[in-house]
Amino acid sequence: MYPHSAAATRRPLETAFATELATLRPDLHDAYTAALPGARAAVLGRLWRGLLLEPLPGIASRGPDRVLFRDGRVLVGPRRLPHDLGSPKDEPALLLDGRPHDHPAALVEALGLPGSGLLRDELDHSVASLALSRAGAAGAEGHGGQPPTLASFEQGVVDGHPYHPCCRSRPGFSVAEQLAYGPEHRPVVALDLVAVPAADCLVAGAWPDRFRDGDRLLLPVHPWQTRHILPALGLRPYAEAAVPTRPLMSVRTVAPLDGGPHLKTALSMRMTSSVRDISARSVTDSAALSALLDELTRRLGGDTLRVTRNLGAAAAVVGGEPSPDLAALLRESPSGFADPAAGETLLPVAALTGRPADGGPPLLHSLLAAAGPGAPADGAAWLTAFARLALPAMLRLLSWGVALEAHGQNLLVVLDRYARPRRLVYRDLADVRISPVRLARCGVTVPPLGRGLSDDPAVLHAKLYGSLVATTFGSLVSALGEAHRPTEARLWAAVRTETERAFDALPATADTRTDRAALLSAAELPVKALTLMRLETPTTGDQWTGLPNPLL
Repeated sequence: MYPHSAAATRRPLETAFATELATLRPDLHDAYTAALPGARAAVLGRLWRGLLLEPLPGIASRGPDRVLFRDGRVLVGPRRLPHDLGSPKDEPALLLDGRPHDHPAALVEALGLPGSGLLRDELDHSVASLALSRAGAAGAEGHGGQPPTLASFEQGVVDGHPYHPCCRSRPGFSVAEQLAYGPEHRPVVALDLVAVPAADCLVAGAWPDRFRDGDRLLLPVHPWQTRHILPALGLRPYAEAAVPTRPLMSVRTVAPLDGGPHLKTALSMRMTSSVRDISARSVTDSAALSALLDELTRRLGGDTLRVTRNLGAAAAVVGGEPSPDLAALLRESPSGFADPAAGETLLPVAALTGRPADGGPPLLHSLLAAAGPGAPADGAAWLTAFARLALPAMLRLLSWGVALEAHGQNLLVVLDRYARPRRLVYRDLADVRISPVRLARCGVTVPPLGRGLSDDPAVLHAKLYGSLVATTFGSLVSALGEAHRPTEARLWAAVRTETERAFDALPATADTRTDRAALLSAAELPVKALTLMRLETPTTGDQWTGLPNPLL
């Protein structure tokens, strides 16, 4: 649509990546170079979504295909609905006062948004890392003739967060480290063990004998952490490369090759929006929060929704305080909730909506096509079946006072041999929100927790609706509809029907009426303002914006 711009010239970070790659993996150099235009377009599309929807400084007004800035400049691009995912046909440029810009970092430079220096740098890294991810994934695709596993599905999510412009920003990783640790490159990551006297550790839950040596705990440590963080703490490994693992979507959570619990490690670097360390509160809350949520999901009855329990957590005390840089959490593997012998497959929802490195259709299309005559009749039938699992369970939990952050990484689905959704599994309990008042009305006493407590319905709604509806259902509608607006409208109508059905089955309490109005009658749904959160402002933590409610 637009002519090529001067911004297509490779930026310094892209050149640095290419130079390092030519030495480390010359076989990937050409593939990386070829992947750069698509990576720029993918990140630019996510940035365009943020500019169209978020309360960013300097914006005066917006239209469906343009943004007007207070200084009179106009940015024009394709129409994009909030739930739209990227595709191989992503628009390669946006027009700023008629001049095309095809690189998101260059566009941010030209816009001069207040506090955008960090965002510009992270966009540079997001583009270069995404191109590397796509190049590496294209050469690593396939399962060696073996059936796909949970880890292989997670490693197939090449593009990262579907809506975040910093979807692949990993500024703490060199090219060599991305190839060694990035899940899309399908490496084996061998964790180190650091020995710490048990008396000098904060421990919650049951710490296994496997990670003990007499009166010392052996804390699993990511090798990146060993190289970059431990020296400053005056520590070195007790055993190097002791636990071979497969990295999962979050990079720092890994699945040991010999099975057993998954290991969540500290990785003291920023990816997308957060630094991936493990706070003392996460350690102290882990066992009690896990027990509470396990009890409540069992109260739902049946086997519709289960949570992966936190089995043990530990942090070394350094300088008198539990160190977020030297901590680990052991989490029940979700693989136990599926039966491969019965033809069941477990995978994250994010894997269903992701595209392969060659730009083919989202994985959900391939699974449905391969399932044969027993598969759901169409996308609406599949989405209805998924909604009948997710909505009754999560809205009932909300009515009791528990709001899950049910986005595509935390929420996993078990499919039967015909690709039909059978049950859901929720993992990573750190960002759940709990209402003590609501739970007390149900006769449940909340254990002493150090974080995540709120009785504000708006906080609970933002956590659940922003993740489950705006992100999970949004990405599924986009993946199934493929930008065909009449099809997407039918899909959203199916979600609304199941939402109404789920609320109708709940007791007509004041809390339920509040929840129902916020989801089915509000003009907007709250979602995280992902681009705004990367600007350098005095505000820290999550920031929110409202998106047009697709269920209206």
